[in-house]
Amino acid sequence: MRIVGGEFRGRTLVEFSGEEVRPTADKVRESLFNILQFKIYGCRFLDLFAGTGAMGIEALSRGASEVVFNDFSKKSLQIVKKNLEKLKIEKGVKVVNFDASRFLTTNKEPFDVIFIDPPYKSGLGLDALNVVKDSLADGGVVVYEEEEEFLGSVDGLVVTDKRKYGRVHLTFFKKEE
Repeated sequence: MRIVGGEFRGRTLVEFSGEEVRPTADKVRESLFNILQFKIYGCRFLDLFAGTGAMGIEALSRGASEVVFNDFSKKSLQIVKKNLEKLKIEKGVKVVNFDASRFLTTNKEPFDVIFIDPPYKSGLGLDALNVVKDSLADGGVVVYEEEEEFLGSVDGLVVTDKRKYGRVHLTFFKKEE
């Protein structure tokens, strides 16, 4: 797994061994950041189910001013920290260990971009989507990654775009006006 754009482009990251975590593929990450290119520079970015931290590090590489890496798994957060150390990233990062929904309900500072990539079929992503709107800045975007197409609705959010990359479905939301 490598960073696909920006300051850290081409740098490789520490990954999980085995198949317990499914990192977002390089091609999907590259496509996502091409879509978000005008929202990333200077933004506050939340990598809600951080895993290896690749999404948040990609955001930093492309000019995000601050990234919060959240994961309930301490093992995931150890890998996030290893990746930040490997790339010598110290400024503009915060690593936190919370249940995703609890983090969103206690968070007081809004994010410009929130990336939600829960373990597939866990239901955790839908739980997070239902409480995410209060953590989203005006004009911000929520990106939800899942194995199946999102067909539901979320109070306070509207779907603005949907993309499919192989087995991966990305759904983009903004605050309802």
